[in-house]
Amino acid sequence: MDGLPLNASPRGPGWRRDRSAPSLPEVYQTIAVPKTGSFWRRLLAFLGPGYLVAVGYMDPGNWATDLAGGSGFRYTLLSVIALSSIMAIILQSMAARLGIATGRDLAQACRDHYSKPVAFGLWILAELMIAACDLAEVIGAAIALNLLFHLPLTIGVILTALDVFLVLLLQNKGFRYLEAVVISLIAVITGAFVVELILARPDAAEVLQGFVPSPQIVQNPDMLFIALGILGATVMPHNLYLHSSIVQTRRWGDTPADKRAAIAFATIDSTVALLLAMFVNAAILILSAATFHTAGHTEVAEIQEAYHLLSPLLGTGAAGVLFAVALLASGQNSTLTGTLAGQIIMEGFLHIRLKPWLRRLITRLIAIIPAVAVTAIAGEKGTAQLLLLSQVILSLQLSFAVFPLVRFTSDRRLMGEFVNPLWLSAAGWAIAAAIAGLNGYLLFRSLTG
Repeated sequence: MDGLPLNASPRGPGWRRDRSAPSLPEVYQTIAVPKTGSFWRRLLAFLGPGYLVAVGYMDPGNWATDLAGGSGFRYTLLSVIALSSIMAIILQSMAARLGIATGRDLAQACRDHYSKPVAFGLWILAELMIAACDLAEVIGAAIALNLLFHLPLTIGVILTALDVFLVLLLQNKGFRYLEAVVISLIAVITGAFVVELILARPDAAEVLQGFVPSPQIVQNPDMLFIALGILGATVMPHNLYLHSSIVQTRRWGDTPADKRAAIAFATIDSTVALLLAMFVNAAILILSAATFHTAGHTEVAEIQEAYHLLSPLLGTGAAGVLFAVALLASGQNSTLTGTLAGQIIMEGFLHIRLKPWLRRLITRLIAIIPAVAVTAIAGEKGTAQLLLLSQVILSLQLSFAVFPLVRFTSDRRLMGEFVNPLWLSAAGWAIAAAIAGLNGYLLFRSLTG
């Protein structure tokens, strides 16, 4: 067992091989965690990974479904956003538990547990998922650059490749710097929507009523379709791989007590961050309902259309600008975390090591090449269709990440004393089954028009 990292676990009775080298080795265990001191001081050391995860729950891929839900059905679908967020909180807590208890991220666990053909198939699906996720983020950032600076979409797509160098620069300074940039951009997004909601002046009583589930959601086929879109766009599969790895940037110790504390603090971190992401998603839907639906624009689903309508409807040019700034921050944030997830997936499944700049450049080119081609040929209409395609691919991939995660964390042979409590396993399997069924239906509806 010599050479194993401090937080790694050796091969347990349920694992086939010893713990391999960690993903993201350049930042592994680089952040010290105090073992003494106040609760808040120890919690502060763990704050960060949850916010990198939360980025994926407020990325440009979510915006279209939230806009369509608010403009078409006012506040009714707020309950779906709340339900999706609860699902996300539970799944991300499992991802953190897996990384801390076993010293393996989700990709490494799949490689270890499944046969080579199955693991290879899961890797292919995960790479398709990363490409689709990057696609939505690249297009979102390009649209924001077009709205703010009138840059052609093709140029905007190409400029998003620069985030590769930003990630490298920040990680060379330390993982905390990357977390600080991400949290700052989240603050920009949150602040922009706080101002937008003040300008829109939604009815507070109606907003609160929207968080109560309504039977109309399943009775109205059009509303159900948008609700499924919100569910499919909210729980992002790449975040499960990402979270199970980046929690290992903390150096928490190797005793069972250290791991129990680490799981608790990491769960608090991700829960608070995802509640903030829920606010952002809800704010987009509330803004759409209070502005577009009230004015009779009940079919607003494209980001560009929302931008052009906001300023005249709210009576100030700042409304559209804030919307585009938030979109740019969202797109840039998402590309930062997407490149990290891509590296984790390749290193975890294939156990190969590429130079970080090369891995991130490959990931970015996979997304940029089709985005450049479509924007050059079809323009704005093509980008809207490409966003839809990316969400369909993500919906298809989601179950292939969720089912292994729930399977691993519910197995005492693999997790030892850190296995999920019975109630958490039951919730996880229910969520996995619901996601599989709902996303299967969403995929069928999308493919059949």
